[in-house]
Amino acid sequence: MDVDLEPQIRAEETDGRRRRSQDSRARIVGALLKLTRAGELSPSAEQVAARAGVGLRTVFRHFSDMESLYREMTDVIESELRAVAGRPFVGGTWRERVIELAARRGEAFEVIGPFRRAADLRRHASLVLQDDHARLTATLRGILFREVPGDAIDGPALEALDLLLSYEAWSRLRRDQQLAPEDARKVLERAVRALVGD
Repeated sequence: MDVDLEPQIRAEETDGRRRRSQDSRARIVGALLKLTRAGELSPSAEQVAARAGVGLRTVFRHFSDMESLYREMTDVIESELRAVAGRPFVGGTWRERVIELAARRGEAFEVIGPFRRAADLRRHASLVLQDDHARLTATLRGILFREVPGDAIDGPALEALDLLLSYEAWSRLRRDQQLAPEDARKVLERAVRALVGD
């Protein structure tokens, strides 16, 4: 009995092409992440292609433009942030959990800092990056507001906490004031303690 192997061979070829395509896509995103982590805040498509070891046409076969590539990078960063944010709090009281947020956000902001600086350079001209920024800001506010009981502190104090626990505050301490991560965390923790009355 003759067995027709042609459909199986075609399926294996299709699977092989799909795997190669997925591998190329992952290498392109990885290249953008590596370039950005290394301090290249506005890498070109040519730089990404060279770092990924693919042709420029391959980059644009997977991504219609650099904006769509940045969208993919943002997805990777958000998953890293979710991993940090998803860890259960150790503190038993809302005050302890808010103080814990200072350290936790410092850790997360250290990871996303290069990507955030790269995104900030392009945000004025990118609806995708503007949406990403608004979503991140809303998510961070939501976490804080979830941990602070509604009647615990007044509105201005809650807004001050939101400011203290923002990426912008962390960036100011780290980049402009040139504090080491541990020193920046201590500054924020002290300010948060003063606000929450701990």
